[in-house]
Amino acid sequence: MSNYIQSLIHQGEGQQLDFKYEVINSSKIAKTLVAFANTDGGTLLIGVKDNGKVIGVASEEEVFMIELAAERYCNPAVKVEMKTWELDGKAVLEVYVPPSAEKPHYAKDEHGKWLVYVRRADENLLANNVLIEVYKRKKQDKSTMVRYEKPEKILFEHLEKHSTITFQDFYRLAKIPPYIAERVLVNLVSIGMIKVHITPKGNFFALK
Repeated sequence: MSNYIQSLIHQGEGQQLDFKYEVINSSKIAKTLVAFANTDGGTLLIGVKDNGKVIGVASEEEVFMIELAAERYCNPAVKVEMKTWELDGKAVLEVYVPPSAEKPHYAKDEHGKWLVYVRRADENLLANNVLIEVYKRKKQDKSTMVRYEKPEKILFEHLEKHSTITFQDFYRLAKIPPYIAERVLVNLVSIGMIKVHITPKGNFFALK
């Protein structure tokens, strides 16, 4: 069965796959767990370096750290499935995180602050307030009613010409307070008319 782990390693890190050579900090690993849970799910291989080199781990210690991260450093707790594999005489811990219906999940950082992360390619990025509110609305199964008024009209006209817009540019262009801009975007993302792009360079909104 080592071929299974080798095939994962050959894929390289990406949207649903991450490598860690060890777990020394539960708060840091919690960031990856919630990012997977909040997005498409994913697999974490412990005992593998970023370059794919297998160095192995003491799996019992790593299992404890993962369980601690999932239960105490994630809110709500993140479900994980773990299995230890042997590859070339070295232990590799596979941690699978399914996509969650309980999102948003928050991760507790080293300073005690609870933050929401999502997975984009091979990175864990902070979610913006719009996406967090969309997650909350879907979790509560709330219906969304959208009125097509001046801010919405300005937004769609801009996106038809320029394809994307930032949150700041939207409320400045529409000349509305940030809290109203957020509400407009949450409504439109919730019903699938607008999508959120979270990138290392910033957050953007576009037509879906």
